[in-house]
Amino acid sequence: MTKPISGFSKLTKEEKIDWITTNYTHNKEQSKKILQTYWNQNGRIQQLHDEFIENTITNLYVPQGIAPNFLINDRLYAIPMAIEESSVIAAASKAAKFWLKRGGFKTEILGTEKVGQVHFLFKGDPAKLNSFFTYLKPILLAESASLTTSMQKRGGGITDIALRDKTHDIAHYYQLHATFQTKDAMGANFINSCLEQFAATLKKEAANYTAFSAQGKNVEIVMSILSNYVPNCTVRAMVSCPVEQIQLTDQLTPQQTAEKIIQAIEIAKVEPYRAVTHNKGIMNGIDAVVLATGNDFRAVEAGVHAYACKDGQYRSLTHATIDDGIFKFWIEVPLALGTVGGLTNLHPLVKLNLEILQHPSSEELMQIIAVAGLAQNFAAVSSLVTTGIQKGHMKMHLLNILNQLGADENEKTILVQYFKTNPVTHHGVELQLKEIRK
Repeated sequence: MTKPISGFSKLTKEEKIDWITTNYTHNKEQSKKILQTYWNQNGRIQQLHDEFIENTITNLYVPQGIAPNFLINDRLYAIPMAIEESSVIAAASKAAKFWLKRGGFKTEILGTEKVGQVHFLFKGDPAKLNSFFTYLKPILLAESASLTTSMQKRGGGITDIALRDKTHDIAHYYQLHATFQTKDAMGANFINSCLEQFAATLKKEAANYTAFSAQGKNVEIVMSILSNYVPNCTVRAMVSCPVEQIQLTDQLTPQQTAEKIIQAIEIAKVEPYRAVTHNKGIMNGIDAVVLATGNDFRAVEAGVHAYACKDGQYRSLTHATIDDGIFKFWIEVPLALGTVGGLTNLHPLVKLNLEILQHPSSEELMQIIAVAGLAQNFAAVSSLVTTGIQKGHMKMHLLNILNQLGADENEKTILVQYFKTNPVTHHGVELQLKEIRK
């Protein structure tokens, strides 16, 4: 039986690998070779990766591709996407090419406000707390000034601090609800530093506020942390064209195709089971670019899905209409992103990807990523209402199946050709491979 280990983080990388392969793998030497295979041969680059996180033993590679031909606000982009799922980049590229001939994508920043909160318990007189906050607010700003100087020089900083009474949810629970502008930085460290200073100032000033009772002076700070829910840090991306240009299949007229797309969107607005998968497809596009540009895709995911149920039910993030013969398809989505700080300054490939995107500001990156999500959704919904999703997806998945079955290059060439005109299933590929090998 494997015993718990003490001091694992203090071991060298080689010692960590020796321990994990000895205690948790069946073939120690083979496991070591696999881990070492994924090390970067450039020692400096590998050390950089080792120091991104704790207890590093290797790198898990995710393929990165390019989706070209994205015309966004009359500017042409090739978008780097890092993802392991088959057909995502192909679908995005197909949508980009489709809309390239129809005016491209148009985008608009709706807001860039980010949020952080100090959560605290106060057991004194609520009326006196409101008066105290009026007194406290300028002190909060003054005592955090040393933290905000650099950000203010870049045009950002604290935009407001409000006292929120949450006692109807939890007894004695209040918040300092603060909003921020962080310009081209994602701003997590900046926001959290400001919040922790707010908390220290709040506790100190409450203890010395003469109007409070002894109980009121004893403010209990629960936590101080930014929020990944950013409903006022949002972007809109849109495509539009005359309905007669929505010609996707010979089986449906453009009008029928546009109406089926709209119906599919409406279903995703009222049926959560569909909406979750619908929005997951959007996130295929969004996450792939977020990851390629060194941003926090978990934070983006959490914020986007919260936004999808902002009115009390989980719904589609995209919308579609026909107005006066014009088909319109758009998305509004919250995206808190950065193009400076974090991995954007450290990871060589992330820096290259931002160069490929023509060194975008954080607002420009918001627009690019929203477009990637919209393109992905258009491709997915278009397939669903015409040929079905599996036809294209399984053809892209074919090479994964062939690799899984150990096909050599000659077998791959033969079977790729065969499945151009035959449906792809795992069992079908397996049978054809056996036939070839006979």
